[in-house]
Amino acid sequence: MADKEKKNTNFSPNFSSNKKNKQKFSFYWIYAILAVVFIAIQYFNYSNPVKETTWNKVAEMLVKQDVEKIVVINKEKAEIYIKKEKLSKDTTYKEFLKKSFGSSFSNNPQYYYQVPSGDIFWGLLKDTRDSTATQMTRAGKTPQQVQQFIKQFPYPPATDSRKDIFGDILNYLIPIIILIGIWFLIMRLMNRGGGGGGQIFNIGKSKAQLFDKDTMVNITFNDVAGLEEAKVEVMEIVDFLKNPLKYTTLGGKIPKGALLVGPPGTGKTLLAKAVAGEAKVPFFSISGSDFVEMFVGVGASRVRDLFRQAKEKAPCIIFIDEIDAIGRARGRNAITGGNDERENTLNQLLTEMDGFATNAGVIILAATNRADILDRALMRAGRFDRQIHVELPDLEERKAIFLVHLKPLKLDDSLNVEFLAKQTPGFSGADIANVCNESALIAARKNKTVIGKQDFMDAIDRIIGGLEKRNKIISPHEKKVIAFHEAGHASVSWLLEYAHPLVKVTIVPRGKALGAAWYLPEERQITTYEQMFDEITAALGGRASEEIIFGKISTGALNDLEKVTKQAYAMVVYFGLNKKIGNISFYDSSGQAEYSFQKPYSEKTAEVIDQEISLLIESAYEKAKVILRENKEKLDKLANVLLEKEVIFKEDLEEVFGKRPFDTESEKTFLITQNAGEESSTNSGIADKDVKSIEPGK
Repeated sequence: MADKEKKNTNFSPNFSSNKKNKQKFSFYWIYAILAVVFIAIQYFNYSNPVKETTWNKVAEMLVKQDVEKIVVINKEKAEIYIKKEKLSKDTTYKEFLKKSFGSSFSNNPQYYYQVPSGDIFWGLLKDTRDSTATQMTRAGKTPQQVQQFIKQFPYPPATDSRKDIFGDILNYLIPIIILIGIWFLIMRLMNRGGGGGGQIFNIGKSKAQLFDKDTMVNITFNDVAGLEEAKVEVMEIVDFLKNPLKYTTLGGKIPKGALLVGPPGTGKTLLAKAVAGEAKVPFFSISGSDFVEMFVGVGASRVRDLFRQAKEKAPCIIFIDEIDAIGRARGRNAITGGNDERENTLNQLLTEMDGFATNAGVIILAATNRADILDRALMRAGRFDRQIHVELPDLEERKAIFLVHLKPLKLDDSLNVEFLAKQTPGFSGADIANVCNESALIAARKNKTVIGKQDFMDAIDRIIGGLEKRNKIISPHEKKVIAFHEAGHASVSWLLEYAHPLVKVTIVPRGKALGAAWYLPEERQITTYEQMFDEITAALGGRASEEIIFGKISTGALNDLEKVTKQAYAMVVYFGLNKKIGNISFYDSSGQAEYSFQKPYSEKTAEVIDQEISLLIESAYEKAKVILRENKEKLDKLANVLLEKEVIFKEDLEEVFGKRPFDTESEKTFLITQNAGEESSTNSGIADKDVKSIEPGK
């Protein structure tokens, strides 16, 4: 009994016996067989030729007494048989003897004549017979010879009824074969295009891609930088598959599922690939959208087929990427209700994961960046026993990610990886990989042999703000407005305690922006009212500068106003940072509010919210104007420097305003030294009047 229990709990990662590759039947064999049959028929007809002739030729052969017999077939065609001795002696018929196919040719006719009408043909035949007999009598032939000739051609001649069975079959089959060929062609084209109509008989089969010992994934946990906490969680699952007795002897059970949750680009799918490479067990990979089709019931059928295959190969892992495609909470769609195909697929998935039947040795991994909209039944313990949060990397994790992506690159020896990690706050792993690739492309564009620090800085600017457009046509007045707008952002952020430290300011058009200011946000987990208020004030510094200098405002602050409005709304409605609204939050973490047509607060509260948001933004705007009026001379000086250089850095602000008194010791030691002359330039002609204040990772 103990041996039996040990056998049941030991999910060793042994694969099933090697299966021989069965050669699949191909319809090309049918095409080949049909082609051979038609070639054989043509060759047979060529080897046994039956020539068409005219009535004059027939009459000539009758007069010469070369004809053995004439047989009328179906009153449509008369077959003429030549005497054997004439075939071998007369040079006129020797061609039939040379082209004959075996000895059976002597039983076949040599000529045929298309009969216009039975009565006409028989009349011609009778007239020819009688005239030939008369000529034989005149030529001195005996009556016995003449009578013998007449007996060879009785009137009417011999007749026969035949059916062309093969031809009739072809007449029926050829249209069917053509239709089947067109159908297979359409199905093949649809399958090649990725549509659900291809493989019509396999429409309910799972589309999961299987990775086993023959197609093993080479990615391991060493290729996944950062994500240390997430790796600990999934490594435990891998260790359970490799060493099950370590856990089962203590009474533990294998986890049934793990859900990877995090923003896009943080490495959820990469982590799943690492699990596939480390576990050494069959790994099924499928996307959530692969279950959903236009046909009713296909999704549920594919779920059943997927778990059937997984049970056959247990122990194994199933990875469902973007599970929110089928895992949305049920009952949200008021139009389709409970008859939605997605809901049917989800119901089947819930049953397969933890229903009446058990799935011994089948572990489910899933990834999503919308965990708030998933169905509660899917998230409960027993289906997804653990949720693994894959967050944006911090400073040390970004450094580790850079080290992974910098391995294949030819780098300058003076490049500092920690410097790059500090320049990319809020960047995901995918963003960092893109930075490394863009830096290599920029260095190659400049014909460099190694990738330097400036190439990485240009790549970061390219990803955040877009391509530079130095040839965009801008009037001198517009350029001056843009310069004072950006100088206003830089001045206010420099003089506020909680605003983000400035990196650089440019009035060179980039992407859709006519100007941009780069900041280095502080990496913090919580934010106070003062910090958010200073950020709003700095964002409004551009518009405040325009009003103070020119006495009028422009449309250039569109992006600033959008950002400020959203931030002020979050402060009042979500974070409870408004005294009049109080310690109330209308934030819905379940995601159900997006399907509701009503606000979670009354109309009176909505009026108060609008008033408080407007009051908050206007007070920040007035504060920005006060700061700029007190430092108007420095604002003019900074704007003129910006007009002259087009790109200014932190050092230029220090020359105008002096050292920033609010900088911490780490910020004072971390200075960015760049030269505006090293900035990359591109040509573009896209016109846009929005001036954006861009922060890395935002």
